[in-house]
Amino acid sequence: MSTADLRVALLHGPNINMLGRRPSEHYGTLTLPELEARVRGWGEERGIRVGCFQSNDVGSFLSHVHGLSGIVDAAIVNPGAWTHYEWSIRDALETLGAPFVEVHLSDVEAREPHRRISVVRDLAARAIWGRGPEGYRDALDAILEISA
Repeated sequence: MSTADLRVALLHGPNINMLGRRPSEHYGTLTLPELEARVRGWGEERGIRVGCFQSNDVGSFLSHVHGLSGIVDAAIVNPGAWTHYEWSIRDALETLGAPFVEVHLSDVEAREPHRRISVVRDLAARAIWGRGPEGYRDALDAILEISA
């Protein structure tokens, strides 16, 4: 498969829509639309089509992930707070039928103990944290490597 054929879903969980208003020392200053535009641009540079989705509602997120099966070749997932406890997100990602990279803007390993728990990490092809927006560029590169 050529990279021009790659379709990647960029999936964000709760409170990611509040970027730009959350503590900048952890999340930076970009808003979600700015972050999505940046990731789409990085995708275009790599010949990857990126579709974006964010939800604060578990049911909407699950339904969206369920609808991606057979449509996307990979995903970049920042489950937000769901990372630490929402097993239904894990189950949905398990049925995606495509590899995904778990991404977190902040260094979850250097924060509160509950943030070090990830219910999706063992399913993820890669996990990237603490790189701010650059972590999403790293995730696109990881997807290219995985898809080669």
